[in-house]
Amino acid sequence: MVGSSGTADESANSLSSHGRPVFTADFSSENQWVAGRSWAYPGSGPTNPDDDKLDYLTPDPAYSRSGVFRATRMPQGTWYTGLLTTEGSADDFMLRTGDILQARVRLPREQGAWPAIWTWLDGGNEIDVFEYHPDNPDLLELSNHVNGGERYYRDSAIRPGAWVDFEVHLGARSVVWYVNGTRAFADRSGVGGHWQAHLIVNLSVCAGRYHPPPERTTREMSYEVSRLLVYRP
Repeated sequence: MVGSSGTADESANSLSSHGRPVFTADFSSENQWVAGRSWAYPGSGPTNPDDDKLDYLTPDPAYSRSGVFRATRMPQGTWYTGLLTTEGSADDFMLRTGDILQARVRLPREQGAWPAIWTWLDGGNEIDVFEYHPDNPDLLELSNHVNGGERYYRDSAIRPGAWVDFEVHLGARSVVWYVNGTRAFADRSGVGGHWQAHLIVNLSVCAGRYHPPPERTTREMSYEVSRLLVYRP
């Protein structure tokens, strides 16, 4: 689990059925993660209104470095939001074909929250480990934007405030998602043999085009990533 320092505990480094992880997220590490900017946003941020986001990315460590990704309303209607990416970091970690990603997250409760774990490189190579919108309380969006394929996965265990475990196998011919230990989706298209991409973890805020924006009385929102590992069998 990730504590207040953003560091995974020692159990994350122990051997699993997939071997030993090649990447254990320490969100407090400036060598692993860059905060508050990403080239997945126009000009590397801080805003992306064309993607229906009210985000104003901030490098403030209080918005991401503890593993709790936060958003707070600004007077003009945009929101300070937390984002971390391995892109541009000293370690420059990238996922590769064949990797297995595991994550444990606590979903947000507030309408308008848009959490995600995803990948990005040079304008593409996007795999969405998950996206979530509390207005669809039992639904996760699982997507392969590299070679196509998506699933709206519904389950009664998916709900605002719930803890959810993900395992994603990034295969050349099929990306396979497991949610809480259940095989949720195999896209049968995969990422190809030479795919690679950086990791992004963030909380966006919906502007209202596709999902409702935050209620007027909402001033802040959050979701938590307590564990994020990558294995390279």
